[in-house]
Amino acid sequence: MRKIKYYVACSVDGFIARKDGSFGDFIVEGEAVNDYIESLKLFDIVLMGRKTYEVGLKEGKTNPYPMMKSYVFSRSMKESPDEQVELVSQNASELVRSLKNEPGKDIYLCGGANLATMLFAQNLIDEIILKVNPFVMGSGIPLFGEVIKPTSLELTNSKIYESGVLLLNYRVKL
Repeated sequence: MRKIKYYVACSVDGFIARKDGSFGDFIVEGEAVNDYIESLKLFDIVLMGRKTYEVGLKEGKTNPYPMMKSYVFSRSMKESPDEQVELVSQNASELVRSLKNEPGKDIYLCGGANLATMLFAQNLIDEIILKVNPFVMGSGIPLFGEVIKPTSLELTNSKIYESGVLLLNYRVKL
């Protein structure tokens, strides 16, 4: 069975973006970014919430992950701007369960605090990979869009980069 991995960059205080959705000014360049790009080879499906997807759209990228099958979860988008990006507006949990049971590589949950909250509540996230940037944002969009149930995690790997970025891999213990 495939695993869903919520792989997300965040600030030390746990925010994935500013309230307006911007995030670029706190992402540290270097080896951590190179490792992230390399890690994308481990996935063949990417899941994104609408707001996360729209970050790339604003830069003219209708398919930010062309090497993967892309699903964008939205109740407000009516049409996908790219034929390789499938919109999901109903039965999101059913689709994700189905994708997990198909053969293939793991599934990358790219973001969306609200999407992550929904999938976490359904026990569909298997791992959380945090790229903690040496930056305190103070406020913004948290890792999860709403309160989630207390859940134990098992640290399975960690790496500290010279830049101060900390990569933490956790398995969700159900």
